[in-house]
Amino acid sequence: MTNINIENLPLWVQNRDTVLKNNQNVQWRYGKQPDYTKSNENFAKESTQNHPENSLEALVQNLVRTFDIEANFKTNPQEWISVVQNKFRMSTNGGTNYKLADLVESGTYKLLIGNTQHYKASEENFETSTNLFHSAFPQGFLWEVIEVYSAPPTIAFKWRHWGHFQGAYKDYLPTGETIEIIGISIVKVTDDLKILSLEHYYDNTKFLDKLTSGGKESKGAKQTPPSLQEKFWGFIQQLLQPKLNPATANSSVSRCPFATLLNK
Repeated sequence: MTNINIENLPLWVQNRDTVLKNNQNVQWRYGKQPDYTKSNENFAKESTQNHPENSLEALVQNLVRTFDIEANFKTNPQEWISVVQNKFRMSTNGGTNYKLADLVESGTYKLLIGNTQHYKASEENFETSTNLFHSAFPQGFLWEVIEVYSAPPTIAFKWRHWGHFQGAYKDYLPTGETIEIIGISIVKVTDDLKILSLEHYYDNTKFLDKLTSGGKESKGAKQTPPSLQEKFWGFIQQLLQPKLNPATANSSVSRCPFATLLNK
């Protein structure tokens, strides 16, 4: 199954624009369909792959992209088309097997990362976790299939997740570098290519180390504009300083009424 006609296959393995076009009357998380215009533009510029349209790689990438749309934007599990709703399970690095309801409630970031030194899933919810990474990667956190090792029903594949660290991560300063994650996933599918299970394997600490490598923003006293009083005394100082003799300016009996202030 390395050369196929994807157009003749189910909707959930079509390209993302086709999937969205045919998903009407859906309960979207933010009240409307997601807009991938900017993501598509950036992906076209930065992707390292160019999979043929009817390749197994393109099919797998389409399927996972449909799953990603639903994981991030569909709040009603009954409206998910990419998975077998009552059988679906997802795990990371051999950990907990999460159900569809867990994914709807918590989102992908929490379940894929878990509790680490620089990210505590137990302290985040769907919204805070999503905002955290959207802020760090304002141009998007893109994803692509690199290589597929086996065909359905058990598909093993290598993937790449990347973004430009241009916004703050918590109180850590951005470095501007491109941060990427490389991982392996195993997806088991039905005869009609719906997902039964997803197993992800990757180092969930390396990219977090990079997100904290810029150091924390200083919380010391910030420089503030001078007050009117400071501006006034600055003006007096500039006005009188050229006329003062150093010897008399430093004298306690100076005839200048501002001498003591000017020399503090």
